[in-house]
Amino acid sequence: MVYAVVRAGGRQEKVEVGTIVTLDRIKADKDGNIQLAAVLLVDGENITSDSAKLAKITVTAEVLEDLRGPKIVIQKFKNKTGYKKRQGHRQELTRVKVTTIK
Repeated sequence: MVYAVVRAGGRQEKVEVGTIVTLDRIKADKDGNIQLAAVLLVDGENITSDSAKLAKITVTAEVLEDLRGPKIVIQKFKNKTGYKKRQGHRQELTRVKVTTIK
């Protein structure tokens, strides 16, 4: 069983070939693929965490779709001063499918 821990969007995700992961918005190349930086590689009994060896490892993913996350409502209120503020946010996301780990 081969899997890798990759760094994407300030977080780390454990991925295998065929895994579908939702990440922060990433621009794809003209073919619709992206490269993810590996932090750890596990290949059966062999565990690779050396940065020189991991630089040679490529984790390729195919972009399935761009989407937006759920609406988050931010409300601020200060008592007795009449201060109220309401704000919303939706995170831009990308859903990808891991195709190769080499």
